[in-house]
Amino acid sequence: NPYAGLVSRLRAAWLTGKTRPMEYRVAQLEALGRFLDEKKQDILEATSLDMSKPSFEAYFSEVLLCKNELNDTLNNLSCWMKDEHVEKNLVTQLDSAFIRKDPYGVVLIIAPWNYPIHLLLVPLIGAIAAGNCVIIKPSETTKNTEKLVAEALPCYLDKDCYAVVTAGVEETTKLLENKFDYIFFTGTPTVGRIIMTAAAKHLTPVTLELGGKNPCYVSDNCEVHNVARRVAWGRFFNAGQTCIAPDYILCSVEMQDKLMPALREAITEFYGPNPKESPDFARIVGDKQFRRIQALLGSGRVAIGGQTDEQERYIAPTVLADVKASDPAMQEEIFGPILPIVVVANMDEAIDFINARPRPLALYVFSCDNKVVREVLERTSSGGFCGNDTLMHVTLTSLPFGGIGNSGLGKYHGKFTFDTFTHHRSCLHRNMGLEAINCPRYPPYNQQKLGLLTAAFEIKRRGMCTLL
Repeated sequence: NPYAGLVSRLRAAWLTGKTRPMEYRVAQLEALGRFLDEKKQDILEATSLDMSKPSFEAYFSEVLLCKNELNDTLNNLSCWMKDEHVEKNLVTQLDSAFIRKDPYGVVLIIAPWNYPIHLLLVPLIGAIAAGNCVIIKPSETTKNTEKLVAEALPCYLDKDCYAVVTAGVEETTKLLENKFDYIFFTGTPTVGRIIMTAAAKHLTPVTLELGGKNPCYVSDNCEVHNVARRVAWGRFFNAGQTCIAPDYILCSVEMQDKLMPALREAITEFYGPNPKESPDFARIVGDKQFRRIQALLGSGRVAIGGQTDEQERYIAPTVLADVKASDPAMQEEIFGPILPIVVVANMDEAIDFINARPRPLALYVFSCDNKVVREVLERTSSGGFCGNDTLMHVTLTSLPFGGIGNSGLGKYHGKFTFDTFTHHRSCLHRNMGLEAINCPRYPPYNQQKLGLLTAAFEIKRRGMCTLL
């Protein structure tokens, strides 16, 4: 196996305990901060070359949000690393019971192409903070960003403990044959199953950040122009190549008629009369993805946009009206600048539509009536939820980010990333003396010992009284 030596080298480094001290972790995290600062322009240029990502969007998503994660981690790491002391029963009152925050060991992070820096560095920050050695596998689809990460990142991090592997499908398959202590993967459910199968051979725990069709219910009672601007921003940011973008709208036929001119106005406001000429609208990452998305334009009827240019891999911001549940655009995650509108009679029908499908990574609802927002939240299930906006929940390091069911397994961001890459080790340190306390548990058994044992170990429900 071409990667066996690399994995062994990192495991040997981890076993020395080098990554465990807080000072070491902080030094490596600060080096990551320097990478983001010193290579900021290179990141903007690489993402522009790969998918014409506007520098504004690239800075916000690839640099600023990464810096936020980094600073939040540095601000709180000493607290997160501390032993967590827990409640004790009567027998262990004089002992020490705590949770030790141990690193897993050697972990593998496999990143996708749509946010090639953000979705690589954010899990890496938590893996380093937790004291692991890490192999990082950037996406081969975004060649320029992959090259930047492979050449520049090792100059900032300790080469004994962190390595970048550039690999295609065949090489990644070989890489996954090695035993890792944790695998973190962001990508599609199809590849997620492959990752999970490979991990199962070594009983390796995984986090799978997958995609899905994120519903967006718009009630009849809402500020239409605000809805249009917030949905258009979330759908067309990064040309729709965002795993938590609203994938389709559910609304009444009356709301569809109101939304259409408001969406057209918002798109023109954002990208001008010809979005193809806008410096603020990205392109599709590759030819295969372009052809896949283009084929979805036959669903329903094109109400806004619909123009394409294969040479530029340009697909205009597009809204499809009167889309049926059986149309191609409703059979797969769109992952492009197309927004289908599916007509439903009311909120109950929208909820039934959502619940009849795999649980999404994100769910959105717009309404001026808070009862509607609460009811959709209470009667559905999704990885994340956002009322009256799109994407914004992902900007909070205080909220866990992750899927459920088909949309993923596990969570991260902020302390949740640290916890994901940390083994919470249960520890009890008992007193060597006071043996009389232990006598009731030893044979030979009798009713008196059982009574003493019950009194010492039993947990009673609060609020219950015992009649003597």
